[in-house]
Amino acid sequence: MPVPDTFAARLRPLLGDLVAAYGTPFHLYDAAGIADTYRAMTDAFAGEPYRQYFAVKALPNPHVLSLLLAEGSGLDCASPVELELAGSLGAGPGDTVFTSNNTTRQEFGLARKTGSLVTFDDLTALDRSDPLPDTVAFRVSPHGLSAGSRLMGDAQATKFGVPVGQLAGAYREAKARGARRFGIHGMTCANELDVDRAARAATDVIELGARIAADVGIQLDYVNVGGGLGIPYRPEDRPFDFRRYAEAILAARRAAFPRSAPRVLMECGRYVTGPHGVLVTTVINRCGKGREVVGVDASMSALMRPGFYGAYHHITLPFAQGRAEAPYDVVGSLCENMDKFAVDRPLADPREGDVLLVHDTGAHGHAMGFTYNGRLRPAELLLTRDGDVVEIRRAETYDDYVSTVPGSPGSVLPAAPHARQERPTCTPDR
Repeated sequence: MPVPDTFAARLRPLLGDLVAAYGTPFHLYDAAGIADTYRAMTDAFAGEPYRQYFAVKALPNPHVLSLLLAEGSGLDCASPVELELAGSLGAGPGDTVFTSNNTTRQEFGLARKTGSLVTFDDLTALDRSDPLPDTVAFRVSPHGLSAGSRLMGDAQATKFGVPVGQLAGAYREAKARGARRFGIHGMTCANELDVDRAARAATDVIELGARIAADVGIQLDYVNVGGGLGIPYRPEDRPFDFRRYAEAILAARRAAFPRSAPRVLMECGRYVTGPHGVLVTTVINRCGKGREVVGVDASMSALMRPGFYGAYHHITLPFAQGRAEAPYDVVGSLCENMDKFAVDRPLADPREGDVLLVHDTGAHGHAMGFTYNGRLRPAELLLTRDGDVVEIRRAETYDDYVSTVPGSPGSVLPAAPHARQERPTCTPDR
């Protein structure tokens, strides 16, 4: 849907001058909107042991992550590079959750070194962590309502988590190896807008955690209900009622843990930053090819969700008021037919030189970019709370494109003391 009214009101007076001075395309994020969303989440759990860990994968820009850390957020990391990025920004022990899959011993070692809360994704992962971290947590495979997600898959098809039937055994093994502190993690949702479904999926994890704790004879320090909360991409979508979601989670925790109060953790990404970003691009071509086509100077390499998932992103032309509407395909310049931001979308008569906004790109936009076809990733800008616009990542250049290519290729094999001998050839027995 269109970006929040407060963002639009602050952006509109600046947009024309910004495009004229800086050029397009670029992603632009609203610092005030991001911080205010995070604050509203913490307010909904006021007085309760709760922490939100922002999913770094959604928007891994150091300036945005620093903003969230300053607000009190933790960071959810899924790779060594994300852990390194968090550490470079001052994230200390307990400020990061490491929730990964298909993880090496070296990666677990780095997570322990940083003091991250480590989530084990399968039983074999436990064997690759020696010693164990201070707190052992397992991710449970999608089950109950969460198993209905097309993006996560059900327990028979997913690559994530420990099947429910194996979970108690996993905790017993961790306990036998000396673990004394425990958590549980559940992937509950994927872009979910139905509060009741999201709350029920979170409750499934909370109740399962209580049953496992009683069965194994352990106490849970925390229950991590993951992320996956949706944002209203389409104009007809209603915003997610986070306060009602928080109330349902707290009620479920009180019922499942009447004599204790494990912390509630979350790993939301899209919900925090998604609505607070736009991709600003310019119309560079209009043509008819059986349908009306609008070419812009951004491509799928800057926002892959529509082409890859068929995802909807709202599109507007802020300076085209009063023009007649008609359906158009909005496309980029990649040599791929899926390089489309919209298909058959009603728009106000786009013309060459018009500014075009693709909304809700504050998560999984620039982060999922790529450089296929030499269409390089655009800049990222930040609209500050006081109304300034600052560059927080420049656009890529040709030098970036070839920066990892050595001028003179070198051998990657160990140096041999003598020239490599020819392999003997096999001769038939005589």
